[in-house]
Amino acid sequence: MKASRRAVPSAPSRTMVVVLRSLIVALASALTGVLGLLGVVSLSMARRVVTPGDRVPDTAVVGIDTSAQTITLRRTDDTVLPGRYGLFTAGDAGYVKLGTVLSTNGDTVTRKLLTHVARGARIAPDAAFSGWYYDVPEQLHLPFTTEVVGGPVGPCPAWVFPAAEPTDTWVIQVHGRGATRAECLRAVPVFHAAGLTTLVVSYRNDGEAVRTPAGTYGLGATEWRDVDAALGEARRRGARRIVVMGWSMGGAIALQLSLNSAHRDLIAGLVLDSPVADWRVVLGHQAQLNRLPRPVATLAMRALQREWTGPAAGVDVPIPFDRLDMVARAAELRHPILILHSDDDGYVPSDASHQLFAARPDLVELEVFRVARHTKLWNYDQDRWSGAICAWLDRHGLSPAAAQRGEAAS
Repeated sequence: MKASRRAVPSAPSRTMVVVLRSLIVALASALTGVLGLLGVVSLSMARRVVTPGDRVPDTAVVGIDTSAQTITLRRTDDTVLPGRYGLFTAGDAGYVKLGTVLSTNGDTVTRKLLTHVARGARIAPDAAFSGWYYDVPEQLHLPFTTEVVGGPVGPCPAWVFPAAEPTDTWVIQVHGRGATRAECLRAVPVFHAAGLTTLVVSYRNDGEAVRTPAGTYGLGATEWRDVDAALGEARRRGARRIVVMGWSMGGAIALQLSLNSAHRDLIAGLVLDSPVADWRVVLGHQAQLNRLPRPVATLAMRALQREWTGPAAGVDVPIPFDRLDMVARAAELRHPILILHSDDDGYVPSDASHQLFAARPDLVELEVFRVARHTKLWNYDQDRWSGAICAWLDRHGLSPAAAQRGEAAS
């Protein structure tokens, strides 16, 4: 009987095994590197989303003609918009108001300067184009007082613009991410003309109100509590009906308020300008704009909503994205809502606003703009924007001035 022999691999076979092992190690190392890079980029995106920051330059000052009072800017989708806007600059001019577009070419746009700029003023090139046409409340030439609302984590400065005649119908305005109360000033004259008192509020970590330990946004999941304190303050001062207006992330805050407020019995309706109704849509869009893989936005949201990754993402408490998805929670809504949104928003896609309207046509009215971009609807078409709000207030019996005119006519 012959003894069995074990086959001995040939030299080429041994070489192939070594090569295959090397390839597997290299692939595993590359995969680990890719996953690690995705993790780093996702955490960076997560921190950027929730971290308040300085105003980011988005255009450049190419030149100023102080004799003609014109300014030439680098052309962008925003700087060519018709209407009146603001421009934040570094240097002597600071904040300036911009008027109509006078001329454009492939690279630049020249606009009328509505703020006088002195001859020889020093202006740095970097600038931020803004919908903040009014920068301080004094520019409205309406009576106002500066107040402080005691929020659950600390003081929140506010402005109160009283109605010309006593009224128990108030508006509480809530600004958006990366903004302050000044963003809301454009709407004050509209509500004042309708006979309403307006309370313009701040909230935690917005640069004006109290700062929490992490100093970051809750994307509406925490800030609504500060606005709820403002509702309580309005109630103590005689408000019996309150319209909550939210801009951008302020829309997310207003929607959370409508579901969770201890004073929601006072809420008569919501007016939302370019609102965030679903953060998943917004973050996915931002990842696409920045040419990041779609998984980056998904991983960023996971980092923000989990207890063990929240500190690395920089948040005080995990962010509950499911609770902030108002399209999914549309059945819970109870208050009339007017949404004003541009299909060319460029920052917060209007998709979720359309979906919210489709889900609750019994409560939600949608005024669709085009070209107007993000929170610049008033600037682009002030008459249409103001008219839509006034007509909505009238339909819901929320305009004391209209009611008084009707009584006088009868």
